Amino acid sequence: MKKRSVIVAMLCSMCLAVSTPIPAMADASKVVTLGADLTDEQKNTMMNYFKADASQVQVISVTNQDEHDLLGKYIPSEQIGTRTLSCAYVKPTQSGGIKVRTANLNYVTCNMIATALSTAGVTNCEVVAACPYEVSGTGALTGVMKAYESASGQELDSTKKDLAAKEVVVTGDVAQQVGQDNATNIINQAKMQIIGDNIQNADEIYNIVYNIAEQNGVSLSQDEIDTIVSLLQQIAQQNYDIQEMKKTLANIQQNLEQSKAEAEGQPTPTPIESDVADEGTGEDITTNVDSGALGGNVKETSTEDPGLAEQTGADTNNAGESSDSSTGIPDATEDGTVNTDGSSDGTTEDTPQESTDSSTDNSSSEEIPAATEDGSTENTDTSADGTTENADGSTEGTDENTDASTEDTLNTETLTEEGKAKFEQAQQFCKGEYEGDLAVLQSIVPNVTELPVTLDQDVASKLSKKVLETYIKVLNDAGASYVPADTDKYFSAELNVLDKEMKTVFSIDTEIADDDLLVNVDAEVRQKLYDDTMKFFANLYGETTSEDTSTDTAEAGTDENTEANSEDGTTEETY
Repeated sequence: MKKRSVIVAMLCSMCLAVSTPIPAMADASKVVTLGADLTDEQKNTMMNYFKADASQVQVISVTNQDEHDLLGKYIPSEQIGTRTLSCAYVKPTQSGGIKVRTANLNYVTCNMIATALSTAGVTNCEVVAACPYEVSGTGALTGVMKAYESASGQELDSTKKDLAAKEVVVTGDVAQQVGQDNATNIINQAKMQIIGDNIQNADEIYNIVYNIAEQNGVSLSQDEIDTIVSLLQQIAQQNYDIQEMKKTLANIQQNLEQSKAEAEGQPTPTPIESDVADEGTGEDITTNVDSGALGGNVKETSTEDPGLAEQTGADTNNAGESSDSSTGIPDATEDGTVNTDGSSDGTTEDTPQESTDSSTDNSSSEEIPAATEDGSTENTDTSADGTTENADGSTEGTDENTDASTEDTLNTETLTEEGKAKFEQAQQFCKGEYEGDLAVLQSIVPNVTELPVTLDQDVASKLSKKVLETYIKVLNDAGASYVPADTDKYFSAELNVLDKEMKTVFSIDTEIADDDLLVNVDAEVRQKLYDDTMKFFANLYGETTSEDTSTDTAEAGTDENTEANSEDGTTEETY
């Protein structure tokens, strides 16, 4: 599922351009695709980022059905999801190969999109694939291909488009184990050699893949090699012209080598001189963007600037850490996969987040471990065993520690204004949901007529503090520690990290410890609290995800997309 997840995100983006053109007086050579599920404000943000004028470019709205139509043969419907968020800006050119820039896509890289486009039959074009917030980006390729067809007026060969989609999936699977750059490098090099030398024999292709991996110091499993060989065999059977592809594939190769050299502190290879600017097409859209339109901490990659990924924190050299043999594509909710974005990534999304089994990378690694140790909490006032907090005046462990730490752990001074606003809403939710203040809950969550659960006041107070401490850590981390995982359900990196943390807080999918804060709370109630909590946060981040929650929780039933009436009869659709 994981593997399918990662792939989904890339594929979903490809769908971005499939839909209905919005009439406009536009330059037919430039096309912008906008995810149909973005708000008007988000669509404006993307147009500002692209520096595109709706009166000067063709604008296409891509629906979730477009994604299902294109990706259904590769990915289960539930993983494709119900929303489309990724966007793309495409301009066909006469020379220069394929140039790609990405922003806010944490799984799909510029090189992955560029080499897949070459497989789809694209020779020359400029592409910018992005989202207003961080997603996996697996859906980006779909939108890009559709935009290219619309902009160029030429329909790409259906078999080659299918192979491009499959290439993204295979790259995503292998990348989860060896890193995005290594996976892209192996497939790109092998593709150049196989097409250039017209090699179709499976054994010869196997040797080529094996040798390239060995030369690059990359260890592949037998299954991974077989999967790559199968893909390349199908590519070899098509009539590709290596001269048409050479510019793009060589640029990608050098880009990857330069990125690796910079990461290792080695001298970088001499850049290949780019062709003279494409005649009469104006400025390169991959360099003419307004990064500030997307806010701060935007991860970007560019085939024309290998150092951009490292400068912006887009780590394309490391593999996922998870040991599940799945891919890094986040499940349903990322960027077009399941409930709302890539994305969802895009996305997220993903195995490295194993750390959430009982502590998450940077989010709550301190509090959870300390909490369930022998009953006393040193650093964690939010320990699961319920130590601390001054909440009703009773503390099981070290009152003084928690009293003092209460101020520190819930200090919002380091948060952005947006982060502070979200945190304040989370405080209201905790006060209403856990501590039983119906009026407050109704003010923050629509359509609530009664309290969903009733907790002991001491437990409720400590649970509020624990959830808020976890959330403030996630906000401070701002998704920096996020790595796409197969279990991811959301587009937002913060939301995916938070989901993993909340599963730990409420002991979902794990056996609760004897000294846990919620040890005396029924499993059904803990599940209910977790469901409500994640619905609230999903809504807070603009991701109405009843479907992804139901996927992880048996109790949520079959809430298909976002029609969210839980089986137990309580209406929590707006969480």
